[in-house]
Amino acid sequence: MLRLHILASGSGGNAAIVENAATGEGVLIDCGICKRDFFARAEEAGFDLGRLRAVVITHDHGDHTKGLGVVLRGLAKAGARPAVHASEAVFAASAPLRDAVASVGAAFEPFGGGDVLEAAGLAVRPFRTSHDAADSYGFRFDEAGGDRDSLGYMTDTGIVTDKAWEALSGVRLLALESNHDARMLEVGPYPYVIKQRIASARGHLSNDQAREALDNLAHENLRAVAAMHVSQENNTYRLPRETFEAVIAEHGLSTTVSVAFQNRLVTIG
Repeated sequence: MLRLHILASGSGGNAAIVENAATGEGVLIDCGICKRDFFARAEEAGFDLGRLRAVVITHDHGDHTKGLGVVLRGLAKAGARPAVHASEAVFAASAPLRDAVASVGAAFEPFGGGDVLEAAGLAVRPFRTSHDAADSYGFRFDEAGGDRDSLGYMTDTGIVTDKAWEALSGVRLLALESNHDARMLEVGPYPYVIKQRIASARGHLSNDQAREALDNLAHENLRAVAAMHVSQENNTYRLPRETFEAVIAEHGLSTTVSVAFQNRLVTIG
């Protein structure tokens, strides 16, 4: 079975580890947090960082890449040298990503939409999202062999793309962006141009958009869902939880609902 350890989620920094419980191995999604928090929360999760086999990067924004260099150097000292995967466009656009890879001589392996990566006994399928970055992706993780477990991960997208619907269908665990409350964003303190960016088709999913997405993705085998990338300025942690819980109740499911935090570990599995 798979587990998702969400070490941090939000505009202050993002990092999550997909653990294959059958092997104890894992894949890191993004690293925009400091080494101290990364190591402390991985330890709290009970994940052995020596068994981290790969890093996949969603896009080039700093809250997803700025901590990677110092974390990779810390992992190297502990004897772990995971390969780093990102699209060519993201690698070209992100100096922190390029510097991180160079600092430890990590293997860099690019991917594109439709590719399948193999790491930690998992098949990792990137799919394109819609965000104002050089390139942006979500991921579907499938356990290799047997009765395959599955996990979907999507943040930083202004819409749910056709590829995302396809990739997230039928997963047992789902991490789904629910970034902002539309009314809070409208009346909030951000400059108008930033509000437009967030609410655009290349911005972030609102609670209402996340509700619609979950309504379409909910199924009887959905074990757990986590609301991701929740804005600390234009949302509350309560609103996405209540929104997701209402959808799950409407479908009559027993799915566990969680909210990912900026400064606290959350694990679903």
